[in-house]
Amino acid sequence: MPSWLRYVIAGIIAFLFLAAFFYFFIRPYSYRWKPCYGFKAYGVCMPSGFHVHGIDVSHYQGNIDWKMLTQTRQGKFPIHFVFMKASEGGDYGDKAFSSNFDSAKTHGFIRGAYHFYNPKTDPVRQADFFINSVKLDSGDLPPVLDIEKRGKDENQLRRDLKLWLDKIEQHYKVKPILYTSYKFKTRYLNDSVFNSYPYWIAHYYVDSVEYRGEWKFWQHTDVGTLPGIREKVDLNIFNGSLEELQLMTIKK
Repeated sequence: MPSWLRYVIAGIIAFLFLAAFFYFFIRPYSYRWKPCYGFKAYGVCMPSGFHVHGIDVSHYQGNIDWKMLTQTRQGKFPIHFVFMKASEGGDYGDKAFSSNFDSAKTHGFIRGAYHFYNPKTDPVRQADFFINSVKLDSGDLPPVLDIEKRGKDENQLRRDLKLWLDKIEQHYKVKPILYTSYKFKTRYLNDSVFNSYPYWIAHYYVDSVEYRGEWKFWQHTDVGTLPGIREKVDLNIFNGSLEELQLMTIKK
């Protein structure tokens, strides 16, 4: 093989490698480095046209200084609501949930609790565990089902999720919120059954929500920085007014 041909082949291989590296590892996160032409807050470019902002937290955020977090109310993008991880699977309770849940109410935030679903665990057992872990009061947001893993059988997954949702709705007397990514929702849960639940969409690195159906919450980044929280935190917006958010809360 001529030496020039080896150089050509090596160049083509290098080009293909760099193109694949950019496509799979750089392109999905390139939004973080795009210029911000709107308002910047909490270390990120904030979505335009929305006025009700919130966060979601778990033990990964460490000990939260809730009094310091209330300082956001003095800024352009006050934090109004906080979702907290309560449980995962059939037997794991988030160690920070009780403290976070109580503190959020004490400091005047609209609070909510979510369950991280494990497709390998019986859905009724998971629902019972969440019910035993979370007591929701008037003014709290409906319970949330966080589904991110498909499991082996997508049809079985849909049946099991419906069992969890039905049992939770029967207990709390309110329709649960469904949290999942844009891709997961459109691929596995995009039908009339699951479209009937309030949708909390996780969709990062975009200027606006691409999902064409109805949605209530948008988790738009996972790298927010807020006063009182040492670790990076997910930022969310509510698709409506503060009064409409309050109408979504539980009434007893």
